[in-house]
Amino acid sequence: MSETIQDRVIAIIAEQAVLEPGDVSLDQTLEDLGIDSLGLVESIFAIEEAFDISVPFNANDPSASDFDISSVAAIIRAVEGLVADQAA
Repeated sequence: MSETIQDRVIAIIAEQAVLEPGDVSLDQTLEDLGIDSLGLVESIFAIEEAFDISVPFNANDPSASDFDISSVAAIIRAVEGLVADQAA
């Protein structure tokens, strides 16, 4: 069985939060999960590596980024979009 993008992103986020993937819900924020700014940057690097994509993320000013990090679901949608753009 192949992992979906959602499964892989949740696994990466769960690893950063030191949680099981089943403990991560789509409506949670990274802050809800206890992921700080360093954990966010590490998550972004792990996502880039896992999907061979480049995430347009400004670590110095996350609010100025096109990459939506407002919730786990938003991150998944953003990754899906980047993967689709890369495949096109």
